[in-house]
Order: sequence, then structure tokens, then C-alpha cells
Amino acid sequence: MSELRLTNLTEELAPQCAALELAAFPHADPSELLGVEDIRAYARTFPEGFFVVLDGDRVVGQGAGIFLDFDFEHPQHTISEITGEHQCGNHNPEGAWYYGTDMATHPDYRRRGIGHMLYEARKDFVRRNNKRGIIAGGHMPGFAAHRHQMSTAEYMEKVRNGVLYDPTLSFQMENGFRIVTLLKGYLSDEITGGDSALIVWDNPDFAAAAAC
Repeated sequence: MSELRLTNLTEELAPQCAALELAAFPHADPSELLGVEDIRAYARTFPEGFFVVLDGDRVVGQGAGIFLDFDFEHPQHTISEITGEHQCGNHNPEGAWYYGTDMATHPDYRRRGIGHMLYEARKDFVRRNNKRGIIAGGHMPGFAAHRHQMSTAEYMEKVRNGVLYDPTLSFQMENGFRIVTLLKGYLSDEITGGDSALIVWDNPDFAAAAAC
């Protein structure tokens, strides 16, 4: 068995990364997933913010993001609004936050620590660049089993309080993220009506003076 290794995106990896998107999210609208041209744009714009997990030469996991500023007093947004063209068009090298735009693991490689590996890579990257932390829209796939009993807001609160376990959102909390609020209509998703949770990981090593 090959050892999993972490690297950064290159344009040559774009077709494999796009194929991984389709394999990881079979029920998603393909138009909202990262395609080959989107990923090639990422490779030209901010490859150091796009992490790829390889098993030999095979792409089996990836986590992407961009730097930007964020207004927590007006947090509502959709993923397309905040990320821009190709989901990386709004990248700002001087931005205070790393905004996670994509996280995917191949179904054949789940429960092998790839998600944790990618989160740790992001955290280390944020520390090295002295950013305030990581922001992302947390998907809530577990809501499907409760959609007729409660709203997405009620479900999110039960996950936040540990009453319910969500395979994605609870995992993110286990990796140090906190839930801030519900993002209405964040992306196209029949199960949740497009709603996601705004999640944040605060960089404990952030130095405000160094960031000025």
C-alpha cells in the first residue's frame, strides 16, 4: 500500500482533482463543483492554498481556500458571491482570513485520516502566514434524516450542543471549529435547502502587531 503524501496543486493535477469532486459529491450540482478550468485557475492564482493528498500518483483528497477579509457583522453570503470567478477570483494576498472553499476525500479513502491531514495542513499554513484563522461553510448532510422534524437552524443548534452528530459538521467541531451562525442559501442542495453553518477556527498564534 502506498503511503499518503501531501503536496500543493499544479495545473497537471487539475483533471484528477476535478474527477475527485464528482466522486466525492455524487448528489451535488456539477456546475457548482470545481471543474478542470476552475482548478487550473487556482493553480495560477493561489496554488499554495490548495492542498492535494496523493496515493502514489492518484489524487485521493484535496482542500482548497483563498485569503480574504470578512465582515462578521454582516455574515450572510453564498459561496459563489464570496469566492468569485473559479472560486478563487476574490483571493486577496493581504486578506486577514483563509476561507476554505473545498474539502473532498475519495469515497474509497474515507476513514483513513485524510480530512484531519488536510485540516492540519490548513492550520499550519494559516499560522505560518499569520492569518486570523479559517472560515468555511459547513455542510450538514446528516440533516436528511431529520428534515421532517426540524428546521436547519434547529438541527445546527442540536449539533452544536452535542445532541445530534453530523458526519461533516461534528467532525469540523472535533477539529477545533466553532459554529457562528446559519448561512441561508449558501449553495444548491435539495436536502438542506442550500443552508450551511458558518464555521470558524481561530488561530491561537495570531499576532496582531505582526499583521499590521
